[in-house]
Amino acid sequence: MISLEDAREYVLAGCRVSTPSVVALRAALGLVLAEEVVATESIPPFANTAVDGFAVRSADVAAAPVTLRVIGTLAAGAAFAHPVGAGEALRIMTGAPMPNGADAAVMVELTELSADGTTVHVSRSVEPGASVRNAGEDVRPGQLVFSPGVVLSAGHLGVLASLGRLSVLVHPRPRVGVISTGDELIEGDQPLLPGQIRDSNRHTLLAMLDQSGCVGVDLGLVRDNEADITAAIERAVGQCDALVTSGGVSMGAFDYVKVVLDRIGDMRWMQVAIKPAKPLAFGTVQGVPVFGLPGNPVSSMVSYELFARPALRKMMGFAPRAWMRAPVRAVADEAFVRRLDGKVHFNRVIATLEGDGRYHVRSAGGQGSHHLTAMANASALAVLPDGVGVAVGGNVDLLLL
Repeated sequence: MISLEDAREYVLAGCRVSTPSVVALRAALGLVLAEEVVATESIPPFANTAVDGFAVRSADVAAAPVTLRVIGTLAAGAAFAHPVGAGEALRIMTGAPMPNGADAAVMVELTELSADGTTVHVSRSVEPGASVRNAGEDVRPGQLVFSPGVVLSAGHLGVLASLGRLSVLVHPRPRVGVISTGDELIEGDQPLLPGQIRDSNRHTLLAMLDQSGCVGVDLGLVRDNEADITAAIERAVGQCDALVTSGGVSMGAFDYVKVVLDRIGDMRWMQVAIKPAKPLAFGTVQGVPVFGLPGNPVSSMVSYELFARPALRKMMGFAPRAWMRAPVRAVADEAFVRRLDGKVHFNRVIATLEGDGRYHVRSAGGQGSHHLTAMANASALAVLPDGVGVAVGGNVDLLLL
């Protein structure tokens, strides 16, 4: 067996950061920026009011309460041709440009408009600049707004749109093919014949790819037949940036995935010192990374979490600190008993944040590599180093899922 760290280091070294490409803003959420964004204009582009109310000269309301003459109404999206003079006020709506002559806005709550709309009573004074958003207050021309490496959130996309951008240069979402192999697998609700089971791994892994921000490509079920597996893998690497298979990576007589990948790829077959998910294959076929995950459903999910997800995040341009989930220290609300076996165990647990400000964990159910329901109910993996486990009340590290 090799250590988790050595296996992950080998996998990460075999994956390169993707070449940047231009995508529409709508498709860029969650992706990593690959360019410097420098402002070419001001945000806001002009001084505007932050409130509904009246644009005034602050000197005219310094001795409030006062009554001013209303010279018009200005809505957002329009402009007012005449300056605000002494003793005058302009009724104005949020976002409308400040008129010449005015240097402040009084919110409507501090005013009372006359019945005929010709005058306004202002009950309180305001300072110069009150409720005014100045041009360039957020962003100035020539300013470096965002640097490469930023993970684009909804707010980032809003700023880009404010700068007139319709697209942006990012590290794209990798297209990742998913194949399930095995003569025992069937799809859907057709009746099970003796020895058959319904495929869950493909659907699970495609969903995990979606959660990781990738584009999952469903390549279907492939029988335990060398020719079929060869054709499926060659088709996959021709259209995908990476490939994930489940099953056929152990040492069984019918593990044809291993036979095919050894023949057409540059693969390494590993026994990793972890439980579950000890068997792992990784390498390349025609330069495309291939992750050979174990066939047991929980093992395939844990293996994806520990190896494929970090590697795919590297390909997507994330910083190294974001490739893996950071461990969180928690309190064991029940004992997690294990025995010495040279492996790190990843127990499926339910984690809750309690009143003491710490996460507390309990088992999510059966810990067998076939207990998919417990994995579905788990919100974290408890990391149990080789040893005898953790007693009630002891500290345990979590990977929050």
